[in-house]
Amino acid sequence: MSLKVTVVVGNPKPQSRTRKVAELLVEKLLAPGYELEVIDLADHTDEIFAWPSEKLAALNASVAESDLVLFASPTYKATYTGLLKAFLDRYPANGLAGVTAIPVHTGADFTHAMGPTVTLAPLLAELGAIVPGRGFYLALSQMEQLDEVVEQAAREYATNFARLALVAQGTTSPAHS
Repeated sequence: MSLKVTVVVGNPKPQSRTRKVAELLVEKLLAPGYELEVIDLADHTDEIFAWPSEKLAALNASVAESDLVLFASPTYKATYTGLLKAFLDRYPANGLAGVTAIPVHTGADFTHAMGPTVTLAPLLAELGAIVPGRGFYLALSQMEQLDEVVEQAAREYATNFARLALVAQGTTSPAHS
């Protein structure tokens, strides 16, 4: 069984740098063999506020069935975009239960570097997702060092996952009985 990974991109511009950053983080973090789906919300703006929407319901279900999801957004007014918020608002309470989620932001400078941790991570946790550490932020001034910066973040997340695996082995949950 391969790992199901999804990247949800909340940038209103399709094929954005934010998407590139999130996809690179997946590539640097995971060994080959995972199944990757990229949901570029810019491709779904015509239905983001349609209630009900079979297309968006299917996308929401696909994300909720993922093992790992990167929620990526450019920084708008010190937080994530309304496009990403509208997508996440479609989930009920605990709609992302059991999903491991990494919040990712890009921004013009380091002024809002804590944005993914203090704005997006709490929303993901409220929806039941597991957030394995602080969010990842990339300032546009770091684009020339993109590989190195993303590699460092991937190492930090890999360390967090390894430590969580040790804790999981020691639990008394039914999954380990």
